[in-house]
Formats: sequence, C-alpha cells, structure tokens
Amino acid sequence: MSDSIEQNPWQALRAFTNARIALGRAGHSLPTAPLLAFNLAHAQARDAVHHPLDADTLHRQLRALGFSSLDVRSAAPDRTHYLRRPDLGRRLSDESREALRGFVSDEAPNVVFVIADGLSAFAASKQSIPFLQAIAKRLSGWTIGPVVVARQSRVALGDEIGESLKANLVVMLIGERPGLSSPDSLGIYLTYAPKVGCTDAQRNCISNVRPEGLDYEAAARKLHYLLTQARSLRLTGVGLKDDSDALLQAPAAETVITGASKPA
Repeated sequence: MSDSIEQNPWQALRAFTNARIALGRAGHSLPTAPLLAFNLAHAQARDAVHHPLDADTLHRQLRALGFSSLDVRSAAPDRTHYLRRPDLGRRLSDESREALRGFVSDEAPNVVFVIADGLSAFAASKQSIPFLQAIAKRLSGWTIGPVVVARQSRVALGDEIGESLKANLVVMLIGERPGLSSPDSLGIYLTYAPKVGCTDAQRNCISNVRPEGLDYEAAARKLHYLLTQARSLRLTGVGLKDDSDALLQAPAAETVITGASKPA
C-alpha cells in the first residue's frame, strides 16, 4: 500500500515547521496517517475550548510556590454563555466583584498577575505556573499582588480585576485560541493603569508562550522589559514598543572584502 502514496518534494521542509505542508497524496486524498493526525489535532483543539479550568490545582501550585491567590469568575455563568456572549466574559460576576473589595491593601501592588482559562484551559494549566516562576525571579523589589485565577475569562476581565485591586499594572496569562498544531499556547497581555473600558490599543501582547514556541525564559525577558518600560513611561499599548531584542548581544559584523564591487 505504501507504493500508492505519492510523496511531496517539499517533505524535507517539515523538519522546520509544525505546519501541515508536504503531506503527500494517496489518489485524490491525503494518506491515512496525516488524515488521522489532522482529526486528532482537531479533537484536541475542540477539547481545549471546552475543557474546564482546574482552579483548585492551580491554587495549590501557587501557594506551594509562595504566592497568595484569589479565585474569581466572570459574569458568564457557564461555558455555553461564555462562548456565545463574549461581553459577559469581560466583566466580573457580582460575587467576585464583592469578594475582591475585601482584598484591597493600603499599598497598591506594582503588578497583579491573572491566570485565565480563555479559549484554552490546557494552556493556562500547563504554561502559567512555570512562566510565573521565570518572571518572578526578575521582579526583585516589585510589589506583586495576589495571583488571581479567573474562570470563563476574556482578556478585558483583567482590567476590572486590576482596577479592583488598585494595581499599577495587570498581566493576563490567558489561554489563546487553539490552533491545529498548538492547543496549549499561552498569551500574555500587559495593561498599565487597568480600568474597565481599556481598549486593546492600550495593551501589549506576547503570544505563543510554550516550550515549542516562545519559551518561558524568553517570554519572561520580554515581559520584564515591557514592565520596566511601562512603569517608567506610565503607559502600555501602541506607545510602548518591545525593543528587548536590541538588548541581546549583537551578531558579529560581516567580514568586509576589500575590493569587492558594490551592487548597482
């Protein structure tokens, strides 16, 4: 049967990407193996959207690492409402809003981290704890508020959480919309002076945080740079550019060949 599979000449490129390229052909269709792999990836993406966030485990992990933590829910009462009514995922439930009022301290925290299920609870459960460990090492001297675990959450829910806790900055660690090669990708959204009504233009985003994408240390380096600049400039969003890569060691200069002609 293997003789009936026509190999794609671009097959060697598959070593450099998870994208579905050069899958070959069996008659007018895909070979069985890549077709089954596609069906599996599609099922994993659907599971990522519908799987509930294990908040209890996250709270245990956070407290074991020395973080205090809080639990909140959005105004979306369940996953069905969350998916059909994005607006409900952007506001706290009445109970959560009231609960946060009891945790406001006299000293406003420099930053509050929120772990949110978003569209992939897999990502929030898998990536947020090791990322927090990576970024916490870089925040010596910063006042970090309680880590908030949010269910049925959209990105903008962090604005109300940050405003309620009077945080200078809020960082949302949220499960991104799953793709067919990345059902567990974490997105990081940073907002200065968070309050209800902030727009996406007032945020910075670091995406695809996972070992197969942007690894934890690289993402922590970028976020630390943005946090430092945001506190200095008192803004985030379109006015704050991620120039952190410029701080890395510059590549060696190209060798100049004496007498080489310049291109026209």
